[in-house]
Amino acid sequence: MSWLKNRFYIKLLAGLLLSVGLLIAGVYLVSYLLGPPQLTPQQNTVYYSRDGDVIGKESGNRSEDWVDLDDISDELIQATILAEDQHFYKHHGFDVPRIAGAVWADVKTMSLKEGASTLTQQYARNLYLSFEKTWTRKLREAFYTIRLEMFYSKDEILEGYLNTIYYGHGAYGVEDASNYYFNKSAKDLSLAEAAMLAGIPKGPTYYSPYNNMENAKKRQTWILGLLRDKQVISDDAYARAVNEELAFTKPVEQKEDEKAPYFQDAVLQEAANILDLDEEKVRSGGYQIHTTLDTDKQEKLKENITNVFDDDSELQVGAIAMDPNDGAILALVGGRDYQDSSFNRALKAKRMPGSAFKPFLYYAALKNGYTPATMLTSKPTVFKLADGAKYQPNNFNGYYANKPITLAQALALSDNIYAVKTNLYLGVDKLIHTAREFGITSKLPKVPSLALGTATTTVNEMVTGYGMMANGGHEITDHTVEKIVDRNDKVLYTRDDTSGEQILDPQQTFILTQLMTGMFDRSLDGYMAVTGSTVANQLSRPYAGKSGTTDSDSWMIGYSPDLVTGVWSGYDDNRHMEKVKETAYAKDVWARFMEDAHRGTAPHKFAAPPGIVAVRIDPESGKRATRYCDHSRVMYFKKGTEPTEYCTTHLPNDNSGGKKRQQSDQEKKGPLRKLFDMLF
Repeated sequence: MSWLKNRFYIKLLAGLLLSVGLLIAGVYLVSYLLGPPQLTPQQNTVYYSRDGDVIGKESGNRSEDWVDLDDISDELIQATILAEDQHFYKHHGFDVPRIAGAVWADVKTMSLKEGASTLTQQYARNLYLSFEKTWTRKLREAFYTIRLEMFYSKDEILEGYLNTIYYGHGAYGVEDASNYYFNKSAKDLSLAEAAMLAGIPKGPTYYSPYNNMENAKKRQTWILGLLRDKQVISDDAYARAVNEELAFTKPVEQKEDEKAPYFQDAVLQEAANILDLDEEKVRSGGYQIHTTLDTDKQEKLKENITNVFDDDSELQVGAIAMDPNDGAILALVGGRDYQDSSFNRALKAKRMPGSAFKPFLYYAALKNGYTPATMLTSKPTVFKLADGAKYQPNNFNGYYANKPITLAQALALSDNIYAVKTNLYLGVDKLIHTAREFGITSKLPKVPSLALGTATTTVNEMVTGYGMMANGGHEITDHTVEKIVDRNDKVLYTRDDTSGEQILDPQQTFILTQLMTGMFDRSLDGYMAVTGSTVANQLSRPYAGKSGTTDSDSWMIGYSPDLVTGVWSGYDDNRHMEKVKETAYAKDVWARFMEDAHRGTAPHKFAAPPGIVAVRIDPESGKRATRYCDHSRVMYFKKGTEPTEYCTTHLPNDNSGGKKRQQSDQEKKGPLRKLFDMLF
């Protein structure tokens, strides 16, 4: 029986080998019939605006400066082969022992993390395929690898590889890389320079000397060791190369002529997260990335920043315009000059928002019993805290009402005493929780001054939070990418347009929005002018907003039902803004941009949800206005919370506005009416 069993296994093994053999033969036959693949297809990753216009592209994977193999440093060729594929001239496209080891490792980890790619496989992937780690992609890579090896010589494949491989920072191919890093041709590289370049393609971000010199130096030394061990170079040459001080050229960003470079950087990062790829692989992946950019609004935002800021000022800026309905970033400026600094201040700079943080506090207050007419006294106050400490905030320039003021006026005038009292009354935990509801993820300390915006956050977080106010309280996610298509026109990603969950109370959100229109309403002037008074005359339609100022930061964030925009300005080194006009830049840019962005469109009102009542209120008393009140403003209340009492501060016989108005009315009456009034 044992011999029958052995015979069965022998037949089974023979059958398997025959099947594998036929499969391999079939693959090679199909590869032969397909013929030689084109060596230079386009690999540009292209960015499109929301209107479908090209706004920028990453360089393709063929260098414009293609060089023959004979014109490339021999040291670089040897270093590349030893570092990437030591058996290049011996195999037929696949290094079987390395592949077997990698497959075994993948099986053990149930992943596709291990790689054993030859130069030919890498060349095939760079030319024709995406970087996703799937079995389908690996099979297609195998087909292209066979075709390359079948129809091209080893030297042709090596030359193509060296002229198309990505070396980071937008440099494709050895000639581009040599010029970018060392300002010299690939044929003139020293041994040390060649070893440094040969180490970069393994991970252009990780091994770039501009990104991480320590990593780059370690890999260079390892490659030099391989050259020495394989007796390509001598011990003396190794020692000299290891100790050679390399003269790198100054790194230069590649986007000076493209639209919205800060925005494009944000797109690249977001696309990399969506595709779960390294940013450098997205750059060279040949993707079509459709973005949210509105080119007209982008130009208007940049133009207004240029017009408002002094050319010789070192003051920096970060600004975002967003669609409040879905969080699409329509325009983004991350700094005054991308070439001078590519640091994106709109997304990455953490700065104190100052009073621009107060709307989050007042939403919490409205949710906990406050109304626009809630009165608190504005006067110099020393707060005694639970731990025995004392805290004494100040109002701008030391101005106080020295009497009770309404929430409406406190927000319009940005009264700090009112804000701190409210924060302590509610408990700081409520403000932190509320800020989280608005999407603020930055660290928020549990201190009374949090109400005054002393925590640091980003322009992006703040604009997204204000966007939730503008849309009535539903959740939005800031984003720059709408769709991603690969080089084969396959749609890899399309953004879900489903509206976000309703997070905020729609009634209180509407009331808060109406309160925030008050910063532009001079009827709310009190012990000082409303904070938006300097730009109010520039505005042609209703906007809601809030400004914020610290010693080193100036903010303006505001919105219509269709657009929310935030502008921050300040110095990168956090120095104080000494010039008064510099503190006004953010408001000026915001006002000009919002007007430009809305020009030619019909004004839209903020839609009131059910259960809201409108009442004309006297800002001074917080009660229903009468005809004797000097000023009044329509305020909005949740039904049942509106004031029922009428103002008694201004009466017909008092010495203020009521009396003046009575006199004015008397002067308008004719003689017969005056006589009638006297007699009856």
